[in-house]
Amino acid sequence: MIPPGLMISAPASGTGKTTLMLGLLAAFRAKGVSVQPFKSGPDYIDPAFHTAATGRASFNLDSWSMDRARIDGLVGNADGASLILAEGSMGLFDGVAIPGACGNGASADIAVHMGWPVVLVLDVSGAAQSVAATALGFKLMRPDLKLAGVVLNRVASPRHDALVRVGMEQAGVTVLGSLPRRKEVELPERHLGLVQAGEQENLPQILADAAAFVSEHVDLQALQKAAAGTLETAPEPTKVVPPGGRIALAQDDAFAFVYPHLIAGWRAAGATVLPFSPLADEVPDPSADVCWLPGGYPELHAGKLAAASNFRSGIQSFAQTKPVHGECGGYMAMGAGLVDKDGTSHQMAGLLGLETSFEKRKFHLGYRKATLNAAIPGHSAGTRLRGHEFHYATILKEPDAPLALISDSNDIEVAETGSTKAFESGGRATGTFFHMIAEDV
Repeated sequence: MIPPGLMISAPASGTGKTTLMLGLLAAFRAKGVSVQPFKSGPDYIDPAFHTAATGRASFNLDSWSMDRARIDGLVGNADGASLILAEGSMGLFDGVAIPGACGNGASADIAVHMGWPVVLVLDVSGAAQSVAATALGFKLMRPDLKLAGVVLNRVASPRHDALVRVGMEQAGVTVLGSLPRRKEVELPERHLGLVQAGEQENLPQILADAAAFVSEHVDLQALQKAAAGTLETAPEPTKVVPPGGRIALAQDDAFAFVYPHLIAGWRAAGATVLPFSPLADEVPDPSADVCWLPGGYPELHAGKLAAASNFRSGIQSFAQTKPVHGECGGYMAMGAGLVDKDGTSHQMAGLLGLETSFEKRKFHLGYRKATLNAAIPGHSAGTRLRGHEFHYATILKEPDAPLALISDSNDIEVAETGSTKAFESGGRATGTFFHMIAEDV
C-alpha cells in the first residue's frame, strides 16, 4: 500500500525548505515512523541528504520530463513506508512557460497529481500579519491544490510569532510550526547548491540537530495527520533502458550526479553497476561493456584528475573498443583540458577535443530536449530525450561532431550540442552538458 503524503514547498528558494525537510525526515525516523522521501524537479544533491536522513532511497519526480506512468511507478517505491514527504524546488508554482509531459515542472503539479497537501514554509523575517496575505494567495492560486498549513521560519521573537499567527487566523490558514532564527542548522553551499552529503563529515550531527530543532517547534502529529494521497497501490514501474549489461560507473566527489531512478532502472533491467573512482586513480572495470561518467564537480578536483595517469590511460584504452559517455562534469573530464577558476589549465582524459573553462563562468540552467544525431549507450540515433542543463562552465573548443540537436523548453535551440567521436577499433566517445531524465513521449 502507498502511504499518504505531503509536499514541503515555499514561495521561493532560500526560505528554509531543505532545513525543514531534513529535520522532519530525521525527527520522524527517530520516532520510528518510516518515511519515503521524494524530490520534485531535477536535483541531484537533495535526494542524497534525504537518503541519509531516512535510510530509504529518495527519487526525483518531474512533471515536465516524466509522464504520469513514470511518476506513479516511482512513487511505488513508497510501498511499505508509513508516510511520504516530498521536497519541492524553487517556489510552489514555479515552472516553465510551455508544459511538458504532464505539467510545467512546478512542485504544485506533483502535489495535485498525487493528492498531496502542501506544507508551505514562509520566511516571516521583516513582516508580521502581512505574511498571511502571501499564505492566502497560495491557498487560492489553484483550487485543485490543498494547503495543509504553514511553517513559519526565521521568527524573531515570541511577540513576532504571535503577530504572525493573528494574521494567519484571520486568513483561515493553519500554522503547523514556528522556527526561530538559528543559523547553525543551515547547510553550507557552493556554486551548484548544497555541499554534497558525502562531503559532510558531521552529517549525522547535522541531522540530529535538525531533528531536535524541528521536533521542538513543529507539531509533528498534526503534520502527519494532514497527509493524504490518491495512489493506493504500487503500479509497475516504467522500464528504463540500461546503457549496457555491465556498466562501469564513475562515482566519487567529482562524479556524483546521476539520478537514483536511472540506476534503479538499470538494475531492475538486469544490468550490473561497477563503480570506480577517477579521483582515486582507478580505471573502468575491463569486464564492463560501457563506461558512464556522471556530472559533478571536476572543476574542484581538476589538479587531482590531471595527475590521475592510471585513470587517464585506462579510460583511453577502454574507449578504443567500447563506448564511453559523459554528462556535464563527466563530459568536461572526457575533454582535452579544463581551466579552473584560477585560470590554470589541466589535462583531462583526451577522449574528445573539448576544452572548457571555469575561469570564464556563465550560468546555464533549464530544461532541455535532445534529438540524438548519433547513438549513445542505451539509445540509438534519432531518439528524443528530455532532461536539463545546469552548470557554470564555458566552452573554449568543441571540435568534434555534434552529438545532438538540443533545445530549451520553449523549443529554442541552444548552442551546447555535445560531441561524438568514433575510434578505429570500434569504440566511441560521446558526451554532453545535457543531463538525461527520461525518453520523450
